[in-house]
Parts: sequence; C-alpha cells; structure tokens
Amino acid sequence: MSTTTENPVITHLRGALDGPWGAVREEARALLADEKFAGDPTLDHKAARARVLEQMREITKLGIADRNFRRENGGTGEPGAAVVGLEMLAYADLSLWVKSGVQWGLFGGAVENLGTERHREYVRRLITLDLLGCFAMTETGHGSDVQSLETTATYDPATQEFVVHSPTPSARKDYIGGAAEHASMAAVFAQLITGGESRGVHCFLVPIRDSDGNDLPGVTTSDDGLKGGLPGVDNGRIVFDQVRIPRENLLNRYADVAPDGAYTSEIENPSRRFFTTLGTLVRGRISVGGAAAAGARVALSIAVKYAVQRKQFSDPDTGEEVVLMDYRAHQRRLFPLIAKSYALAFAQNDLVRRMHLIQTGQDLDASSQRALEKRAAGLKVAQTRHATRAIQECREACGGAGYLTENRLVTLKADTDVFTTFEGDNVVLTQLVAKELLTAYADEVRDLDALGWVRFVATTAGDVVRKRSGVRQLIQTLRDRGDDAVDEGDLSRRSTQLALFADREDYLVRTAAHRLRARAQETGPFEAFNNAQDHILTAGTAHIDRLILETFIEGIADIEDPDARTLAETVCDLFVFSTLEENADWYIMHRFMSVERAKAVRRGVNELVDRLRPDALTLVDAMGVPDSMLRAALLSDASVYDRSR
Repeated sequence: MSTTTENPVITHLRGALDGPWGAVREEARALLADEKFAGDPTLDHKAARARVLEQMREITKLGIADRNFRRENGGTGEPGAAVVGLEMLAYADLSLWVKSGVQWGLFGGAVENLGTERHREYVRRLITLDLLGCFAMTETGHGSDVQSLETTATYDPATQEFVVHSPTPSARKDYIGGAAEHASMAAVFAQLITGGESRGVHCFLVPIRDSDGNDLPGVTTSDDGLKGGLPGVDNGRIVFDQVRIPRENLLNRYADVAPDGAYTSEIENPSRRFFTTLGTLVRGRISVGGAAAAGARVALSIAVKYAVQRKQFSDPDTGEEVVLMDYRAHQRRLFPLIAKSYALAFAQNDLVRRMHLIQTGQDLDASSQRALEKRAAGLKVAQTRHATRAIQECREACGGAGYLTENRLVTLKADTDVFTTFEGDNVVLTQLVAKELLTAYADEVRDLDALGWVRFVATTAGDVVRKRSGVRQLIQTLRDRGDDAVDEGDLSRRSTQLALFADREDYLVRTAAHRLRARAQETGPFEAFNNAQDHILTAGTAHIDRLILETFIEGIADIEDPDARTLAETVCDLFVFSTLEENADWYIMHRFMSVERAKAVRRGVNELVDRLRPDALTLVDAMGVPDSMLRAALLSDASVYDRSR
C-alpha cells in the first residue's frame, strides 16, 4: 500500500470494503505482489499462454485453489474465501484470473457440483493441475440460449456409452477457454438422448487430448486466434464426430442413465431440472462481476494518483500550474466512479456472503438460491458495465500517457471488455432480473411458458417493490435512527434517497406489467414481450441500482470509526446524487422530481466532489490495490511532474 496506509481512516475504510474475508485479501496482497504473477503485455499470445499456465502452477502451491472445493474432494470447503482469493488475481493479471477461473471455477465447479462420488478422482487431479480442463457450453450458434444447444449425447445401451456429436456447423463449441492448447478434458453441455427421447441439456466429461497434446479420435480442436484482450487465455473451438465416452462420464447429481438406458431424475420438471443445474454454477457469475470491479479499482487508483501530481495550465491569479484533480471537470470524471466502486464493493461482499451461507449449508431456505441467482445476474451487469465505463474514463483522464501499454490502462480496457459478454450477456441478464421481478411472487408461476408468464404479470399490481422486498423495513430503520428528523423531501436523508430509488423500480415494474397486459390482448406473447423489452430492461436496471444502494447503506452502518464512517457517508451521497443525475430525465418525465429538485441534484454532485477532493488519495488507498500491484510507469516517472527537467 502507499505510505499513507497508517491513516486510521484508510485502515477502517479498507476493512469495510474488504468485507468478511479481509484476511484472505491481505494474504493475497502480500503473495501476489511478487513480480512473477504480473502480466507482461510485450509477450505474443503463445508466450503469454505459457506464462499464465506456469503462474497457475505457482498458485497451486499457495493453497488459493484449494478453497474452491469440499474437504472430501481434497479442498478446504471455503466458497466465500475462494471467490475473494481468486478475485485478487485480477489485480495482478486478468488473463491469470480468467484462466484460473476456467480451471477451478467453471470446469472444477461443474465436476464437483454436478458430479457424484464416481467423479471425485477428477476433482483431486484438477485442483493440482494434473488434469487441465475446459468448460464447453457456448456454441457458435447458441450462446445465451443454453437450452437450445445443438450438441448431442446419445446413449448406446449395447456398449453402455454416450456418443457425443456436433450435428451442424453451428453446434461447434466456441470461445472455450483452454480448448485451443492446454485442456485435456472438457465439461461438455449437450442434449441427452436415450431411448429415442431428448431429455434436455446435461453435462458430460469428454476427453479431448492425449498426453502429448494431440486431439483424440473424433475430436477436432482449433484456435480462436488473436482476441481484443486476454492474450494468456487459449480460447478455442471443439467439434465432435461420434465421440464415445463411458456412461459414467455423465455428471449425474441431478439425473442419471441406467445401463439399459432408463432415465431417472429426482426433479421431474425438465425446466426446473435445467435451471437447478445451472444454479449450482452461480459462483462463476459472481466471480466475473468481482473481477471486473477489481479491474476498475486498479484503473481508478492509477488515474487518481496521476491526477493529484500531474499539472496542466496555469492559474491566472497565481501563475502556478494546477494539478488535474483540482479541476471540477476532472473531479466529476473520477469521484462518481470511485463512489460507484465503493457501492459495488459493499454489494459484492453481501453477495459473496449470501453465496457462502447457501453453499456451506447454513442457509437452507429454498427461495434463497433463486434470489442469489437473480442478485448475481444483476450485480454482474452493474460491475462489468462500471468497469467498461470507469477504465475508459481513467484512460482519457491520463491523456496520452494513458494510451501507453506501460501504464496498463489500455490492457485493463482490453482484458475487461469481454466481461460484459461472458457468463451471461448483460442485456440478457438484465432481462432475466426483470423477469424474476415480474414472476417471483408465486412459486407456481416459475415454470410457466411465455403465454402463461405474460398472463401472470398482466395481473400484477400494487406496491410491488415495497411489498416484496426489505425496502419498507430499511426505510423504517433509517427513520428510527433519526433519519426523518427533517422534511422527507430533503435529498440528504437516506430514507428519501432510498425511497426515490424504490419509487422508480416500483413504477417501472408495475407499468411493465400493465404494458404487457395491454399488448397481450392484441397480439401473441412473444410480440407482447418484445414490444415491452426496453421497458423491462429499464425495470431491471432500476432494481439493480436499488439493491446496490441498500447494501451500501448497510455496509456503512458497520464502520465503527467515526471519521471513516463520515467519509463513507459522503461517498454514499455522491453515489446517490450521481445516479439520480444520470436518470434525471426519467424522474422529471414521470413527475417524481421537479426541475428545481433536479438542479439541486446537479449542485449536490458539484458540492460533494469538492468536499471529497482533499480525500482523493485516502479513497483510492482504501480501495486496497497495493502500489506494488499497480505497475504503471507514469506513477514513477518523475519527469512527468518535475518542471525543472
């Protein structure tokens, strides 16, 4: 960390942002600061891939990977610590994070969570990298629509084998990390066919390479080639031509095929079985969002540390050059993004905590898993969009220096760009969140088809958000603390802020339902949904914003140091005011905010960034990216700042 880390405000803020697994983060900061874990942007993609694989072998010695897996499989059974520990790899190199996530998160997670006792040997081998794998879900023709995957796995009772096949060119597995070079086995998602009947998408373990790295019979792998970023990840394609695998290679936690071909599953409903299968893999989506947010913190740390030193233009009154951070425009560029990073850090901590309780059996509520999936989808959208915006803004804020590879920002931009796409396209995930808002009010509607869903949401009315969430309770708690000591219209009051966020969500959810009902009376369910898609996506975004604010408010309440808490409250105000400013047109259009109040919001943003200016370094140091891990040349080049040279 920087020399200012002894400041108790930084210590307490960083402790709050680090969350329940702060010790894991501190350990990772020390271990991963070693230069051997850093990325090297000068390497070509072949050398970068080799370097990342060697870095992963070093990581296995540190025990970071062990946390991902249960004790009976050779791990330590710490899912929360696993997500946090791997997230810290993003500070070092995002190629290393992605490659590690594919091996221990996606491939390893599929084997452990979808497999049974007979697959335990694979888990132990993949932890130590004795077995390198890949996660073969996405196809050239089907990405987000997993239920429509074309790859087939047809059971042959005569040999007790599954025959894995790519029946069309669009069935080719594509963009698969590890498929181009290193993986020797794939967790393949395919349509299970037995007795002439399709049973839907299931996961199978399919060997794809021999010990010499050659494709096995019937398997054809190829390289996706150069990408926009992540050069250390060997993304590739896989085509199967009647590849036979043993019956036991079906990952059979939720369904099995007997030697005679009889299909059995404890989950009778095919749709619920499918979503239960995918739900066990939610950790990957949670990890993607966390890594994206980590990338944004690195960029903001670089840009702010540059801005408090770099001078540009003279003050006409004094003749002295002004540092970038003293310009209002620069403050407006960076401080709202810092505030969003703080908000997302608290939201991620809450999400990981919920996941940990569910995956360690401490939360057995049947609705918790469904709620976790919705929250993970929404937060992944917010974090990856934030990373894209923040890193671009930081690049521009550092001028020409920001465009040099040695200053890391362009690498961060390239590496995180695809995060908005993988583990769920952001538009699709936002739609998923909104659909859950509209349908999660009754268990019996979860498996409705499109027509049934439209009919259900068309009847939804009333104060949806307040009745179905904790908004009312949190607002009351805030008021019990004295938050209603002044007029409820005061934008400085947390209860007022939260009410504005909830009002927007509630209005959008209710009016989306009414819009669907009106359209459904005139046309079919698909056209009704398609016609309202823009509205539905906006409702999903509003829901995400409200959840993030709630976790920010709750996170601040746990900060004991009064000075640190006061600073965090100011940062929270900026998050609220900047979010309201971004959506001011909506609030004015729908009469939730007057023009004068919108002007007050804009003035509030200006006042808040001005108030936070003296604490710029404190805020980024508290985000917890050690100086030793920033690795941006512009922060150590004295010639940039010293005008005497």
